[in-house]
Amino acid sequence: MGVEERRQQLIGVALELFSRRSPDEVSIDEIAARAGISRPLVYHYFPGKLSLYEAALRRAADDLASRFTEPQEGPLGSRLRRVMARFFDFVDEHGPGFAALMRGGPAVSAGGARSMSAVSTTHALIDSVRQVACDQMLSHMGVVGPAPVRLELVVRSWISLVESTALIWLDGRRIPRAELEAQLVQDFAALAAVAAARDEELAALLRDLVKGEPGDGPFTDLATRLIALASP
Repeated sequence: MGVEERRQQLIGVALELFSRRSPDEVSIDEIAARAGISRPLVYHYFPGKLSLYEAALRRAADDLASRFTEPQEGPLGSRLRRVMARFFDFVDEHGPGFAALMRGGPAVSAGGARSMSAVSTTHALIDSVRQVACDQMLSHMGVVGPAPVRLELVVRSWISLVESTALIWLDGRRIPRAELEAQLVQDFAALAAVAAARDEELAALLRDLVKGEPGDGPFTDLATRLIALASP
């Protein structure tokens, strides 16, 4: 293999292993064996497991960020359902790696202390994914230029909620995934509605968006459930 081809192969092997177990539990020997090469040859392409982990992390972050990309066609609720389905596909496929990513990256073998490089890289990559997700959400809501402050708060709060919900779901998968995806879409609608009650600009934006929502869509379903809940 050429140098870049071999590097990409090792990144792919590492990402597959990190997806199944915590990065701390995966050794260079295991990565080398899976790639069909010797341990010293791994070090020829990467200085150590940390650099290989960071390269795999970048690929995973790019993949995760791409899950928020959705054509701006059709009702917003349906678009968000598709985004959540792709997001949870990633979480399902890369469970331990996703959890390690969200919790700050791997430890270093020497004493288990966390590497400042790993922590810094992990935080930067997580922030880049969050920014892509935020930009995509604002774009789907038709926002051009700086977003209203309350709307940006809603979007960023919702992204944090999605992340924490995914981590909790990974611990036993006690709620059916499809139900959780639908709930998160409705969580966004609920957060936006609460903010819109205090901001007429945001309220006008939401009115325009819900006009295109079908009677059987997630936003209409939420409204029906809330009305039923409030009924004596």
